[in-house]
Amino acid sequence: MQVCEIEHDACLNESAATRARRNTLALLAVCLAAMMFSLEISSVPVILPTLEVVLHGDFKQIEWIMNAYTLACTTVLMATGTLADRFGRKRVFVVATLLFGVASLACGLASSMSMLIASRFLQGASGGAMLICLVAVLSHQFPQGAERARAFSVWGIVLGIGLGFGPLVGGAIVALSNWKWVFWVHVLITVVVLGLARLGVRESRDPQARKLDVAGMVTLSAAVFGFVWFITHGADEGVTSSSALTALAFSAVCLIAFLRVEKRSPHPLFDFSVLKVRAFSGALAGSAGMNCSFWPFIIYLPIYFQSALGDTPLTAGISLLAYTLPTLVFPPIGERLAVRYAPAYVIPGGLLTIGIGFFLMRLGIAADHANGTLMVLGCLIAGAGLGLTNTPVTNTTTGSVSAARAGMASGIDMSARFITLAIHIALMGALLVKGVSRHLEQALSATPLAGAHAGSWQQLASRVASGDLASLDVGASASLSAVQLDAVGRAALVNGFGWVTLYGGIAVCVLALISYALFSGGLRGVRRSAERALDNA
Repeated sequence: MQVCEIEHDACLNESAATRARRNTLALLAVCLAAMMFSLEISSVPVILPTLEVVLHGDFKQIEWIMNAYTLACTTVLMATGTLADRFGRKRVFVVATLLFGVASLACGLASSMSMLIASRFLQGASGGAMLICLVAVLSHQFPQGAERARAFSVWGIVLGIGLGFGPLVGGAIVALSNWKWVFWVHVLITVVVLGLARLGVRESRDPQARKLDVAGMVTLSAAVFGFVWFITHGADEGVTSSSALTALAFSAVCLIAFLRVEKRSPHPLFDFSVLKVRAFSGALAGSAGMNCSFWPFIIYLPIYFQSALGDTPLTAGISLLAYTLPTLVFPPIGERLAVRYAPAYVIPGGLLTIGIGFFLMRLGIAADHANGTLMVLGCLIAGAGLGLTNTPVTNTTTGSVSAARAGMASGIDMSARFITLAIHIALMGALLVKGVSRHLEQALSATPLAGAHAGSWQQLASRVASGDLASLDVGASASLSAVQLDAVGRAALVNGFGWVTLYGGIAVCVLALISYALFSGGLRGVRRSAERALDNA
C-alpha cells in the first residue's frame, strides 16, 4: 500500500539534528498520550467505592462507569484507523487527544452518576481513537531499523507503567486531594501532548484508504451493547424477564446483521479469513483469556480491599500493586520464552499461570479472616501470567499474517480484547451480586431484616456488593446489632468474591486449553465448523 507523505519533501530537506529533535518530541507526545490512556484504565477502579458514595450511585452504575469506557473504545477502534488514513494521522490524533482532555474535564465536573457515565463514554471513544493513532504515528515517524524498535519499546514501557502504577496514583490522589483530580490530571497532560504533537508529529495519509464500514461498526457495537445490557440488567430482573430477553434478542439480531454485512461488504471491518490461520486463532483465544479474567477483575478488586478488608483508597492502591506491577516486569520474559519455545506453548502457559493466581486468591478469600499472604501471592502470580501472555499475543496476532493484513489482524485483536472485557465486567458483576445475595439470604432469613427486604435480596445484595455495608442496618427493628450486620455484610462480600475468583480461574484455564488446541490443530473440526457458519451467514 502506497502512503502519501504530506511532508515528504520537507523531511528530506531537514538536517539530521532537526529530524532527531522532531522525532524526540513526537515520541514524548505519543508516550504521554499512552500514559493517559493506561492510567485511565487502572486508576479509576480504585476510586469506584468513593464515587458510589459521593455521587449516590448503585452497583449497576459502578459497572457502567467502566463499561461505558470499554464499549466506546470498541465502537471507534476500527473506524479510527480508516479515518486517520483518509484525513491525516496527525490531525485525527490531535482531535482525539483534545476530545479526551475535554471528556476528562467533564468527568471531574460530573455531579451525578448519569453525567459521569456519559462523560466516560466520550472519554472511552476519544481514548480508543487516540490509542489507534498512537501506533499509526509511531509507524510513520519511525519507519524502520533500530530507531523504530527503540521507539516502540519505549512506548510499550510507558504504557505498562501507566497500567502498573495506576492504582497507586488513583489511591494517592483521593488520599491527598479529591477524586476529581483522577480525571483532571489528564487535562493538564493533554495540553502538553498537544504542544508536543504540534512541534514534533509529521502529517501523513493514505490516498488509497478504504471506505469506512459504518454498517459493520454500528451492528457490532449494538450487538455487544445489547449482550452487556442483558447480563447487567438480567441479573436484577431475571434472565427470563421480558426486558432481558428483548435485549438478548436485539443482540442476536445485530450479531447476525454484522456477519452478513461483513460477508457482503467490499471493505469489511473484519476479514474473518484470518481465523483460518492457526497461530492467529490460538493467539486470539489467548487475548480473550486475559480479558475474561485478569482485566475485568481489576474493576472489583478495590471493592474487596476497601469494603471487605476495610482498607483506605491509598492502602488499596498499594495492595493492587501486587496485581499490576508484574504485568510490567514479565513481558520481556514472555517475549524471550516465545522466541525460544514458540507462542503455542507460552500463551496457553501464561493463561494457566493466571488461572493458578485466581485459584490462590480464591483460597485466600475463603480462608478464615482472609489469608492475606495467599491473596497477595495469587495477585502476583496472576499478574505474572498476564505479563507472560500479553506480548506474545500481540506479536503473534500481527506476525502470523502478511504485512498487508497486519493492521486488520491488530484491529481484530484489540476489538476482541475490549469486547470480552466489556462482557466480563458485566458477568463478574452479576456473579458478585449473586454470591452476596446467596449469603445474605442464608444468614438473615430468620431475622426481621428479612421481612424488611422480602423479595428484594438482589437489590440489597447490589448495594452491599458496591461496598455499601450500611444498607444492611435498617434500624432498631433488626434483631442484630450494627456490628453483627457489618460482619454479615463483609462475609457476604467474601462469598461473592469467592464466586468471582473461582469463575475467573476456570474460565481462563478453559481458554488456555482452547488456545493450545487451536495452535496445535486439535480443534480443527471446530474451527472448520465456525468457518462454514461464517461462510453461510
